[in-house]
Amino acid sequence: MFLLNHNALHRQPLDPADAETLGVAGADTVERFLAHRDNHLITPLHALPALAAELGLGALHVKDEGFRLGLGSFKALGGAYAVFRLVLEEASRSLGRSVDVADLDRTDVRAIAATMTFACATDGNHGRSVAQGAQLVGARAAIFVHAGVSHERIAAIAGYGAEMVRVDGNYDDSVRQAARVAAEKDWTVVSDTSWPGYERIPGLVMQGYTTIVREALRQLAEPPTHVFVQAGVGGIAAAVAGHLAIVLGDARPTFIVVEPARAACVVAAARAGHPVKVAHDQPTVMAMLECYEASPVAWRVLARAADAFMTVDEDEAVAAMQRLAQPSAGDPVIVAGESGGVGLAGLMRAVADNKAALGLDGGSRVLVINTEGATDPHRYAELVGISPADVLAGKLPAGALS
Repeated sequence: MFLLNHNALHRQPLDPADAETLGVAGADTVERFLAHRDNHLITPLHALPALAAELGLGALHVKDEGFRLGLGSFKALGGAYAVFRLVLEEASRSLGRSVDVADLDRTDVRAIAATMTFACATDGNHGRSVAQGAQLVGARAAIFVHAGVSHERIAAIAGYGAEMVRVDGNYDDSVRQAARVAAEKDWTVVSDTSWPGYERIPGLVMQGYTTIVREALRQLAEPPTHVFVQAGVGGIAAAVAGHLAIVLGDARPTFIVVEPARAACVVAAARAGHPVKVAHDQPTVMAMLECYEASPVAWRVLARAADAFMTVDEDEAVAAMQRLAQPSAGDPVIVAGESGGVGLAGLMRAVADNKAALGLDGGSRVLVINTEGATDPHRYAELVGISPADVLAGKLPAGALS
């Protein structure tokens, strides 16, 4: 599935609320918060010249979020950041004075945080971020996980002291149950998807992701001409596309959203002109992207800032994982989880089928984002045929060519 953006809002300025959320001032705030994180490091940007040449491109870079804040996923930037902001806002109200990130360890601020419980639904990575953020500030977390979330991912979230709530059904079912229970118990929902009347907190989550594109632009010698970013409900894609639109204006790159064919809710929104719920059939191996309705806030940005929408199949996602684990000579090894390499999978499909439509050629400078490392190491080994530790150690699976 490939669809150019023919929405009437395409290439129009962002909604003022979204421009404020995803603009320079918001990104500055995120960086200021990150400066207070003990384990904050800029994530690597890898050049893949051999694969770029194979695809007939001028350059290909991968921003590797598998190293982000000890969580192995870009989600580390969103949920925890929103938790910090919400705790500080509540502390400022309760104490009657301005409270900033440097005050998070103060006894009076932590006493207020201890009265707060943050709830969310998750496929795995967002829940870890919310749980980690709550633990760091001394708050509580209740994380709702659906039937498709692996035991390893559940254990990783529980390791941050979160209360785990199991939900029958899929991700969308867990979102609804988290919102219902949180309303009953007066908990604060920190969701990465939005719904009518609930937009500001998902906006804060998206604001956290602006760090990724800001870092990448600083690391690149020249801005990219094309960017491929995967989507679940659309938050990461919207954050990257929106920030690029603001800081680069008319010089911004062609932006392509990539989704699993089995959970293509952003493609469905592009067809309908608004978010719609897509049917749930078979689960997708791209577990972190298994969402069936786009976030309205994310769609509002993507309707304006995305240029094309496409899907990839199950085998293409796995092939991208394997290709990053066993690269061409001279290219670096990259550990990408089931959803991490989907942007690259989209690029490879686009080169084969939609090169002319997207203007991909020997002068193209392409950026993709590895959104997660091996956040479920057992599943990674099943799909790639080798453990993530052995990939990083340079060991090849049996039968692989060196």
